[in-house]
Amino acid sequence: MNKVKSIIYKIRTLIKRFFCFINPYWLLLFYFLFFCFNELVYTIRRINGINSDFLFPVLFSLSFGLLLFVITGIFSKKVNKIVSICLTSFFTLVYMIQLIYFQIFRVPLCVYSLVGAGDAMQFGDVIVSTLLKNIIPLILLCIPVVLLCIFYVKKYPCTQLKLKSASIFFGAFIITYLIMRLCINMTGDSPVSQRTLYHKISSMELAVGKLGLMPSVLLDIKQLIWEPSEDVYAGHDGVGVPTALDNKSSTPKSYITPSSVNSPTPSPEKTAEVIKPTPYNVMDIDFEGLINNEKNSAILAMHNYFSAIQPTQQNEYTGLFEGCNLIFITAEAFSSFAVDEKTTPTLYKMANNGFVFNQFYNPVWGVSTSDGEYVACTGLIPKNGVWSFSRSSKNYLPFAMGNQFKKLGYLTKAYHNHTASYYNRNLSHPNMGYEFIAIGSGLEIEETWPESDLEMIEVTLPQYIGSEPFHTYYMTISGHLQYNFVGNYIAKKNKDFVKDLPYSEASKAYLACQKELDLALEHLVEELKKEGILDKTVFVISGDHYPYGLPKENIDELAGHKVEENFELYKSTLIIWKDGMKPVKVDKPCSSLDIIPTLSNLFGLKYDSRLLMGRDILSDSPSLVIFYNKSWITDKAFFNSKTNTVTFTDGSEYDGEYVKQVHQVVGDKFKFSAKILDTNYYKIIFNHSPPH
Repeated sequence: MNKVKSIIYKIRTLIKRFFCFINPYWLLLFYFLFFCFNELVYTIRRINGINSDFLFPVLFSLSFGLLLFVITGIFSKKVNKIVSICLTSFFTLVYMIQLIYFQIFRVPLCVYSLVGAGDAMQFGDVIVSTLLKNIIPLILLCIPVVLLCIFYVKKYPCTQLKLKSASIFFGAFIITYLIMRLCINMTGDSPVSQRTLYHKISSMELAVGKLGLMPSVLLDIKQLIWEPSEDVYAGHDGVGVPTALDNKSSTPKSYITPSSVNSPTPSPEKTAEVIKPTPYNVMDIDFEGLINNEKNSAILAMHNYFSAIQPTQQNEYTGLFEGCNLIFITAEAFSSFAVDEKTTPTLYKMANNGFVFNQFYNPVWGVSTSDGEYVACTGLIPKNGVWSFSRSSKNYLPFAMGNQFKKLGYLTKAYHNHTASYYNRNLSHPNMGYEFIAIGSGLEIEETWPESDLEMIEVTLPQYIGSEPFHTYYMTISGHLQYNFVGNYIAKKNKDFVKDLPYSEASKAYLACQKELDLALEHLVEELKKEGILDKTVFVISGDHYPYGLPKENIDELAGHKVEENFELYKSTLIIWKDGMKPVKVDKPCSSLDIIPTLSNLFGLKYDSRLLMGRDILSDSPSLVIFYNKSWITDKAFFNSKTNTVTFTDGSEYDGEYVKQVHQVVGDKFKFSAKILDTNYYKIIFNHSPPH
């Protein structure tokens, strides 16, 4: 008994001594626990748990906590208190904003997007609703700041460090930082390792998952100020392109089940023209001359890269739609769930009677709608950390559909049934060759929330239907969250169409919103048919992103099973349809990145397939689907960056060299797509300025 008492006494003595020692430095312990706790709350809310990667936020918390302790200890005690409260309040606000943003858009907020904070206030009801749904984690995030204020009220000492002490703690910060860097460097050089992401964040989503939220935010700020080092898996400048995805490297795999297309039988004269096509979709670019005369090393690397890319061959579908009108729609939150024979018959008809892409993916990118639209309209990968579409307004974009058709004498108009300046579309869309009309810039429709796709079509159709040939682009809004029958005007408007469906309210509200798109398309089809030009008009429809405004359980409900979240979640529908054609089934994995090159080939447009990041889906080029988090799918394998695993799907053995080469191809595409944006590369190649 005496031994037990002795042990207890010794333990109590040690604890007292520890607290006596730590008492002057309690704020250091607070900072460490502050960041660990906030990272924990954010991570659990983001992925419903934690994993071994949480070690890195802990290491950051220790290192950054030491730095803050020095910063809040070098002034007078009064100033130190104020600074410590201000800094912890600021970081708490960052965690709270990031948590709310992720719950709405399902991707972390990049710092650059704060320039659009004013636009986001248009969706105040969405923000308020999300705040209420996340009230518990938000309260938890506030607890440390409240505790800090209580500690100060209770007269906990705020240490004023002398120069010697400050130097010691700053030295400790350097040591812990170096230990953290050592641990990061030990993770290897895979495209999803902490080491790779620390040197260059090409995916904020991946960085947050691997490094933690606050380290990723600070690295994002650093990346905005200083250009980061190159992607570890991107090829070094001047190094040739890998052959893993070169269609000359193996026998092309057939993914297309062709049906006869109801097009007139060509005359002998026409046949003579078709027999001699240009074998590749390339333009007359003197890369050799450009390389010999270029002094800028970055531009020289681009010339070397693009000149080495294997172009895609023309094929039996080249020029199939030549001379036709084009209606191209990026539909808000459109997905395969919106395609139903009874509820949305027009969408169903188009999706099943044109080109039927059975493995089409629509990845979500860093700036949600804007980046999704950028990919579909340019065939380029958005640059991480910036508004790529907005930035592209200063660049020459020769392969945007508006610019391509405008050169051919088409009437080119673009419409959006929301604010013209949102995401700076008033700058980006005219630069693509369109006369851009939206609310605030010529579009007169009722300003509900969300606005009606049907009303937009009814108002705008007369502006181009009698002016063949025409190309019209629409960015719709009726499919926008939130999905309920209280605050969503479109959902309430179309409630009767979905009231008897066997789904919960949010799922039915989503379908009611998509019904508005179907009604708009029905009106378009009827009016074009009356005009006698329906069979001369091609419809192309894809979503800007999956319906992330739907809770995961509702997505599972609509799918009829639990949806896998790294690949299947982004599987969607791409519609390419013309009245009178028979279905052409395509089983090739493809994505929204491939829309522009595929359309360019179908319309027989003059374009260079080497200069786009996507590929013509209907060509014999090997498949490649790229996701924001650097996961990928090819015709042989798929790579899951969240688990860092590769699965071969063609029955072959694991091929490490193949995987490494695909990693490099993906890294190169991210790298050089960003450089196209940064350097206005198309202007350099074609010696052209963007239209104004």
